[in-house]
Amino acid sequence: MRITGGELRGRRLKVPAAGHVRPTQDAVREAVFSMLMNVVPGSSFLDLFAGSGAVGLEAWSRGAAKVMWVEQDPKVVRVLKENVAELCGEDSVQVVSADVFSWL
Repeated sequence: MRITGGELRGRRLKVPAAGHVRPTQDAVREAVFSMLMNVVPGSSFLDLFAGSGAVGLEAWSRGAAKVMWVEQDPKVVRVLKENVAELCGEDSVQVVSADVFSWL
């Protein structure tokens, strides 16, 4: 899996072991962000059921000012945090380990 656009375009993502997540395909993310390209820059972006974090990382890469990922599975959160730390650092991002429905 790779980031499809923006500052991080082409960078690879780690993906949790098979069976834990179903990552959003590159072509789907590219299509979604093509539709949202005018609203993402400067926005706050929430990636629920985050998995590998690909959708939120795509938003950050394309100029979102703040990104928050919410994921429940501890094994998946570990990989998610690695992806976020490697690609975004600590600036304006947050990973929350919680059940999405309870957290909301």
